[in-house]
Amino acid sequence: MSSSRRDFIRNAGLGAAGLGLATPRALLGSQAARADSEKLLVKDADHPAPASVGTDRLPLAWYKATVKRLRDKAAAQGVDAIVLEDSWNISYFSGNFMTKTERPCWLAFPVKEDAIFWYSPGLDNEIVKSWWCTDIDYYYDFPHADGGFPDKGKVVKGPAVDLFAWMLAGLKKRGFGEKTLGFDSEFTPSKMKRAQAALPTAKFVDVSPICIRMRMVKTPEEIALIQRAMDYFARIHAFGRDYILKRGTDATDYEIAMAVEEYGTNLILADVKRDGRPHNAVGIKVGIGCRTGVGTAYPHPNQFHHNKVRKGDSLQIAGSVTVGGYGGELYRYYQLAPWDAHREKVWDVVTESVRIQERESKAGVRCQDVAFKVHDFQVRQGPAIQKLLYQRVAHGQGMEGHQPPYIALGDETALEEGMTFSVEPGLFDPAHGFGYNPSDCLWVTKTKGVLMGNAAPYSKEWMFLKL
Repeated sequence: MSSSRRDFIRNAGLGAAGLGLATPRALLGSQAARADSEKLLVKDADHPAPASVGTDRLPLAWYKATVKRLRDKAAAQGVDAIVLEDSWNISYFSGNFMTKTERPCWLAFPVKEDAIFWYSPGLDNEIVKSWWCTDIDYYYDFPHADGGFPDKGKVVKGPAVDLFAWMLAGLKKRGFGEKTLGFDSEFTPSKMKRAQAALPTAKFVDVSPICIRMRMVKTPEEIALIQRAMDYFARIHAFGRDYILKRGTDATDYEIAMAVEEYGTNLILADVKRDGRPHNAVGIKVGIGCRTGVGTAYPHPNQFHHNKVRKGDSLQIAGSVTVGGYGGELYRYYQLAPWDAHREKVWDVVTESVRIQERESKAGVRCQDVAFKVHDFQVRQGPAIQKLLYQRVAHGQGMEGHQPPYIALGDETALEEGMTFSVEPGLFDPAHGFGYNPSDCLWVTKTKGVLMGNAAPYSKEWMFLKL
């Protein structure tokens, strides 16, 4: 870490206490009003109450109640046992935040029995047994040789076991060999052939639509954790704004990203109860990116961002923050002086597009209708704006980041209370080397969308900066 970055983080209040955003005296001067950014954060009465400090993840009781709802929905389709293999479904329904690798893992819930059965790799044994587990079948590691368990003194080599067939054999031993099994995916023809070979009298159905629909519509407990994460994120953006004003053209976008990410990590972890053991401090992510200048002109740039900040640049601080697996995106799109009328116009259109998505995102409205309102407004601004359109308005936001539905012209899904979305009606101008891409976590309510990260303002006072 550079000494300037280290000094700034320390001065920002992350010394022994690790809390607060006290303004360092070094920031006082001509930029004092702008460089005390936390004072510019705003309160929104529409925000839900955030999960309190100490509620760092959803409790096991929430997961068990959620699985009860899953069982009821699957039973209505004649399913006898639910089998999850998608890693996001496993985390969402079990609450076990396991490391995702190429190693196959399955989780089975009998519909009429309060039990949870795991079929997983041996390196996860302690993680599985110490959370929520009725029983576990494990293979040693991937690829697994039949009978090869060095942990049991059995060093055996041989052809790799078909672990999908191994898991199905485990279900058969538990009495499900002739039952209806609900998997969280639609089988390909080759996979169905393997399944029928292993369990010829079983029936296999796809329950993935049930799973994703439950994940799309968040409960109040999930919304509260999202709001807690977004409250942190707004403070993280305040730090980032101060950092830009302090370091100015001495900084690179890479330096800004690293400093903001370190600050955010320290800020959140100072509040999280943890003892170093599994199942606490889970689902925490502070992923921050920054790009300045021409890199902002592309929705998904593929170059490494290690560029000096220059006067006249557009600059974006972006990323995702989660606590206990919940949170979302929050981007802010800055313009550094000097700027011209074209840039100001583009910024105005982007910001009004955010407000349109906010106003239109109420329960019962179709996703495509929200997208139409945003794009129609953008197109009516004329050809100079039309040619800056490259992407849909937003994606659904969940544990995995992107999830259905989408605020896009082709998505006919009706919005429901409790859905959450990104907010990305960005405009990109490669010809002039700049772009503005917002994002937020928008919560759908009966009357409108609520921007959960808008404590960091959508205002020129916040985002038009003079270094």
